[in-house]
Amino acid sequence: MTASGTGHIVYPFWFGGSSATMAACFTHPLDLVKVRLQTGKHGGSTSMIRMFPHIISVEGVRGVYSGLSAALMRQMTYSTVRFGTYEYLKLRYQPHSTRSNPNPEISSMTLIVISGLCGFTGGVVGNPADILNVRMQSDGAKPLESRKNYKNGLDGLVRMIREEGLRSTMSGVGPNGFRAFLMNASQLASYDIFKSLYLTKFGITDNLVTYLAALLSAALVATTVCSPIDVIKTRATGFWWIFRGWVPSFIRLGPQTACTLVLFERHKRLYRYLTNH
Repeated sequence: MTASGTGHIVYPFWFGGSSATMAACFTHPLDLVKVRLQTGKHGGSTSMIRMFPHIISVEGVRGVYSGLSAALMRQMTYSTVRFGTYEYLKLRYQPHSTRSNPNPEISSMTLIVISGLCGFTGGVVGNPADILNVRMQSDGAKPLESRKNYKNGLDGLVRMIREEGLRSTMSGVGPNGFRAFLMNASQLASYDIFKSLYLTKFGITDNLVTYLAALLSAALVATTVCSPIDVIKTRATGFWWIFRGWVPSFIRLGPQTACTLVLFERHKRLYRYLTNH
């Protein structure tokens, strides 16, 4: 299927959510460590290298995958919406080709604005799962009497609504939506911008190295923009804590961004193959 008048392929809306969900299966332990460092739930371990053996010694090997079900639920909601709407709006605002400019590119500012708005929308939709994700990841480091002990993401959602009310699912939606705005703008838009820059300005060929360079560049931008927001969201504290966990954030966002977008491109490639595009 192609967009009318553009010649661009319209991919299934859920591709981004599927890609991000698959990527989360590999990068969840890194995300868990990031949350523990930022919330201070580390039992004295103040570095990423020390955190992993600490979690395993206290909670067992399964401890590094605490809250995985909520993380997958979050990607199925948040990432499905942010990717799907972003890809749709990119086609919607793609300039039409002319004789003088047969291959027009959408402006960087347009990419940033629409990706940010799509991220905000996804952040609102995925807010309940985001709350559960943070709770379940930090639960194992809390005193026994303070733990939520959710069985899984779905159980956590039902209990949260039953025990705290429906409004609790939208707790912190403003900061989360703002963070999602920044994440999408600094990750997806910057990926497209860097990829175009490397291909057109620097004359680099269209290959895996180019994509990896764009991915890592986007991850660097996203980490720098979003790491302070993550800390403020998970721990209200002073200025010196703002960039706590930047390195774990980059170590997580690098693989997460790379896995997600590489899988997203694989989804697209397989779709083109199956539909003879």
